[in-house]
Amino acid sequence: MKSEITQPIEARGKFLTNILFGSRWLQVPLYLGLIAAQVVYVFHFMIELEHLVVGTFTLSEEAIMLIVLGLIDVVMISNLLIMVIVGGYETFVSRLNLEGHPDEPEWLSHVNANVLKVKLATAIIGISSIHLLKTFINAPNLTDKVLLWQTVIHMTFVVSAISIAFIDRLMPHPARH
Repeated sequence: MKSEITQPIEARGKFLTNILFGSRWLQVPLYLGLIAAQVVYVFHFMIELEHLVVGTFTLSEEAIMLIVLGLIDVVMISNLLIMVIVGGYETFVSRLNLEGHPDEPEWLSHVNANVLKVKLATAIIGISSIHLLKTFINAPNLTDKVLLWQTVIHMTFVVSAISIAFIDRLMPHPARH
């Protein structure tokens, strides 16, 4: 039998635990905001696609390539948003219970904070690569300083991603079934 003194302490501890654990739901508006950002990117994609289709016969090959790279960039950023929204919600807020759903993303079944960081880092490298490619295609219109700094920034992303992946590899992982 528990003493009368420990019962109120345990009750306060359980109350505090419930408050702390429940605070994860404060992230839901953040994920809803990212969904709104996704809508903005879809709108932006459609505008860029219209520029491409309408200007097909008047645009230079270089201009078409830059627009297409811009479209790819929007898609990659949109994919990044989906990874953060779905993976972040699943990891930090609540389970989505998608087991057996035909559209469940393969990566979602083994997502955790470290996996999410590595996936985000590689997505950022992909996005940065597209930006750098656009920069190199447009190089005659840019200064050497701009070219240098964009290359340095891209390489910083690459080194950061490699570091994150290396650190993740060093960390102990639970045994897989």
